[in-house]
Amino acid sequence: MENIPNISFKSEQETSDIEIIPLKELFAKIEHVSDHNPRKLHRLNFFALMIISEGEGVHQVDLNRYPIQKGDVVKIAKGQVHAFQEPFTYKGFMVIFKEDLVLKYFSKSSVNYISHLYNYHISAPVVKGNLYNDFFISQLKKEFQNENRYVKKEIMAKMLELYLLRLEQQAHHEREPDLNHSHQQLFFAFKHLVEQHFHENRNVNYYADLLSISPKHLNVIVRSITLNTAKNFIDQFIILEIKRSILSSDKRLKTIAYEMGFDEVTNFTKFFKKHTGQTPKTFQAS
Repeated sequence: MENIPNISFKSEQETSDIEIIPLKELFAKIEHVSDHNPRKLHRLNFFALMIISEGEGVHQVDLNRYPIQKGDVVKIAKGQVHAFQEPFTYKGFMVIFKEDLVLKYFSKSSVNYISHLYNYHISAPVVKGNLYNDFFISQLKKEFQNENRYVKKEIMAKMLELYLLRLEQQAHHEREPDLNHSHQQLFFAFKHLVEQHFHENRNVNYYADLLSISPKHLNVIVRSITLNTAKNFIDQFIILEIKRSILSSDKRLKTIAYEMGFDEVTNFTKFFKKHTGQTPKTFQAS
């Protein structure tokens, strides 16, 4: 995976956290992309929804190729890799959006329900035959063209939030058939405990004891769902909560550090920088 390029969010409107691109335009630009080959795997540092309005084809997400057709939606989470597969005999739209938009404008309960955003290994990336595509695209395009900028971003964010909840509702009974359901139940119990106690304890042994299983078994469960360790899940959850708090409040970083369970601001800064590559202050300023 070392040679897979990382692609950053690019928008024609510099202040925008969301963009809608016709696939026809995207395919026309493929030959002129200089920093990566869209036909080969590339990793996104943002979220994307590929909504198919006509035709059929194939799209690769992670290491799997998925057939797609009119009415389908391909969900690509931040950190996933994907590639466009020829021939481009289908039409539609690519909706891309930053994590900041999700953290700042989505309700916390919505993020918990929209499992694919942060737990994409528990659901397939393709939702078949969604009924809300046309309405969502038409309303989003209409708002993009609206010259009244007052609460414009908030409106688009809520449109996206509702649409993603609709996708999750439809995909709820379409989980991967080989998923170990006992592992899934324990994983969600672990996730719930982390949500309750992350500001008190970041130790894997602590959560394993609460679940009455060994730390080794907890790691097996978490790996089977997320392909990562239990420790990594805890740390990434805390990073997500820190980002959410920075983006959605005017609190001082010192206050946020204490709320997240850090006794010293220096430890808070080291933790954040270790996992994101930047300090909380830099993230807040950006």
